[in-house]
Amino acid sequence: MLARMTNDDIARAVLDGTSYVVLATADAAGLPWASPVWFAHEDPRELFWVSFPGARHSRNLADRPELAMVVFDSTRPSAGAQAVYMSATAGQVTDPAEIERGIGVFSRVSVREGLEPWGPDRVTGGARLRLYRAQVTEHSILDPGATVDIRTTVRP
Repeated sequence: MLARMTNDDIARAVLDGTSYVVLATADAAGLPWASPVWFAHEDPRELFWVSFPGARHSRNLADRPELAMVVFDSTRPSAGAQAVYMSATAGQVTDPAEIERGIGVFSRVSVREGLEPWGPDRVTGGARLRLYRAQVTEHSILDPGATVDIRTTVRP
């Protein structure tokens, strides 16, 4: 099915059909760290997740907001594998209006997935978790016609 789609459609299908994004962060000294997180989005240029601020990836983002991310469809056979690679900046959402908007996105996707709704109270005040947002600056996918790892920029 992916072969009949445009490259932009392929990227959108992978993002819409997958629940986890792997964050590739680095600390202030440049030591890399990769961590999968459950994410939600309504616009492929903006991904949201909730996390503990003390988690290594969260601490890394506080020091260095630039990151790379990848969402991949692990259900496909290796010959038809596809992923969306992204460059972004990310961090904890602190503005109350942006928390309201972002947790709304996170909650709508959660409910669609059969999970419970989320409200701002779960990511503010004395709550253990906080809302994070990645603002994506570039998307790419594996070139569907290539037999090696060649990426092509897309606009999902």
